[in-house]
Amino acid sequence: MHEQDINPQIMNQPSALSHLLPSSLRAAIIASSYWVLSISLTSESGSIAAFVGCLFSCYLIDATIKRPPLRDLRLPVLAVITILILCIGIFIGNLLTSSLMVGNTLGPLLTYELGEVLQWFLFSAALTALLRALAHRTNYGRVLEILFVATAFVITLAAHRQGMIHRPFFIGDYALTRGIDPSSILMALGCAAVLSLAALLMIEQNHRRLPYHFTVLGILCFSLLIYVQFFGLPSPRMTDAMGLTGQARESGSRADENPFRDGENNTNNMEAPVAIVLFRDDYEPQGGAYYFRESAYTQFNGTVLAVTGRADLDEDLIDHFTPTRAEINEPLPMPDRRQTVRTTIGLLAPHRTPFGLDTPIAYENTPNPNNLRFKQVYDAYSMVPQFEFPDLIGRSAGDPDWTPAQRQGYLEMPGDPRYQELANTILQDLRPEFADDPYARALAIKDYLDRNGIYSLKNEHAYAADPAASFLFGDLTGYCMHFSFAATYMYRSIGIPARVGMGYSVPASNRAGGSSLLIQAINGHAWPEIYLDGIGWVIVDPAPARTLVDMSVDPQNSLQQLLGDMLRDEASFNEFLASQMNSTFPIGTIARVFAALLLTMLLTAYVVKIYRLQAPHFAQPTTRYRLSYRATLDTLSAFGMRRRYGESREAFARRLGTMTPSFSTMTYSHLQSALGEPQHNDATQQAQSVDWIALNRRIRQEIGTHVPWWKHLLAFINPFAWLRTH
Repeated sequence: MHEQDINPQIMNQPSALSHLLPSSLRAAIIASSYWVLSISLTSESGSIAAFVGCLFSCYLIDATIKRPPLRDLRLPVLAVITILILCIGIFIGNLLTSSLMVGNTLGPLLTYELGEVLQWFLFSAALTALLRALAHRTNYGRVLEILFVATAFVITLAAHRQGMIHRPFFIGDYALTRGIDPSSILMALGCAAVLSLAALLMIEQNHRRLPYHFTVLGILCFSLLIYVQFFGLPSPRMTDAMGLTGQARESGSRADENPFRDGENNTNNMEAPVAIVLFRDDYEPQGGAYYFRESAYTQFNGTVLAVTGRADLDEDLIDHFTPTRAEINEPLPMPDRRQTVRTTIGLLAPHRTPFGLDTPIAYENTPNPNNLRFKQVYDAYSMVPQFEFPDLIGRSAGDPDWTPAQRQGYLEMPGDPRYQELANTILQDLRPEFADDPYARALAIKDYLDRNGIYSLKNEHAYAADPAASFLFGDLTGYCMHFSFAATYMYRSIGIPARVGMGYSVPASNRAGGSSLLIQAINGHAWPEIYLDGIGWVIVDPAPARTLVDMSVDPQNSLQQLLGDMLRDEASFNEFLASQMNSTFPIGTIARVFAALLLTMLLTAYVVKIYRLQAPHFAQPTTRYRLSYRATLDTLSAFGMRRRYGESREAFARRLGTMTPSFSTMTYSHLQSALGEPQHNDATQQAQSVDWIALNRRIRQEIGTHVPWWKHLLAFINPFAWLRTH
């Protein structure tokens, strides 16, 4: 049989499909971006209208942009028409919702839905028409389309930044009501956004290779899931000006010898969650705020106070994480006036040292119920003070059991005499019965800073030789670090042992009656503490009445409850305990990852196999000969029929001539098309007119009559046969 025996025809339908496929894909991607953008701004009907309006406009513009009258309209005229349509949509929508007659006739709900449908349909149709017209007529129009799609996804998902995993609410609510981590849905949407943007880029280049590109991108997206399984979700990015988050530091490190870092302690990331605290015992603070102490600036290094490296100072602090249990070196005084409170703390961001409620006495490592969400989980045991004013007044400063070196360590400070002079000036107004009382003197200094200080994040004190002196004897404008250092130096100047506590201060109202409490970056705080005999360290925290910056944040009750539920997930907890008892090697995790990779590889191979077999149906007539020949070689390879090393195509065709005579016809026609001159070679033109799809089908039928059924089955399930095609 020769190529002349085959009924020649030009198959126009595949050519039409080859143009329709990328156009439809583009329309679907842009329409999806309208849906994503509108879903949090309108009703479900409005989102559907936006989707439909975009599809309508895409097909309309693509079909008519090169025909009159659109062909003759200039771009400025199209832009004006677009604006007019947008204005008409807004006007009609407002008219419907404000009309009593329409509302009474159709009902308020139907009237509202109708207004949303008209507004979003006209909005998406008009804007899409303008973008499509720009894409057809200018080089930058396609870039604008891609930017629009990217912006739609970014605007919608931006609320999830900085660890606010319950936002946007329409995703968070859907996930939470079904017991799903919203991050899983957002990761899927992110992968869809990546694929959508990549598709828009590739559609304008070479859509015949689209399946290959999508396969690679799909593997990359799946790699993200594998990364998350091993390393967890990304940590919220936040300010580190307080020195709380980050990698663990060595005791006595001078890396933080200047804790005043102006410009770093900003409000850009104030809402970022850093930890969730689960109260195992009921406790309400007396001062209206929960204090969580992590570390302290105690030792004067010649410039400022820093984290001590001495073993005889800060013996009540635990400066390291432990895989088991760590306790303080000495018991706290007056245990009968303290309440033991156990809290479970899940860290959402790495911390340098553990922290606990007010006065932690022990930390105990606990299994992580959600290792994708929490960096570390531990129990903190605290003996929180329940002191009243009479318990604190009349106490002497310091501990009589301290050595002279210990006491001096809590009194060292800059040699500036102005600290003591100002402190003495403030104390002149104390009532005689409190003139020598350490706690009363500390309260008087606190009251001075409360009345005269101004809270602000913008100042230049950090660059002074003594930032606390620049603040205290200057404009008295600074943030918690300035107030706490200035107060501590004045306390020390009058003989009261003091230090700067570091950690978090969270308003008690944030707990909202639940058992969990969310700690955010904005809650990072520094405060002065004094030591009273028989009491221990007491927080005396200045609270300036004037502030130049709003440090409040909206309550995050839903996020707080979500993270609290994750932390108390008993099912995951028990599962983790069982896995720990059975094996310390993560065999199950490795097996799941391996199985997932294997499944991905198989799916990828099947996608490539199907694409190579179906590519001739969507190819242009000028390239269909090559793709059809390749598809036939894939089919033969699946049945174990391949060219031998050094064997020519003609010899290979002759060897298979008995089994499939049509393969010889395809081989010679393919060579004519590949080696001929398309514009001058009649034989090549004749070969290009061959019905390659029908010829490919005939070859498969001829092979089927000579091959047993079990080889058909193996050929069907083998996803890698195309790898050996040559």
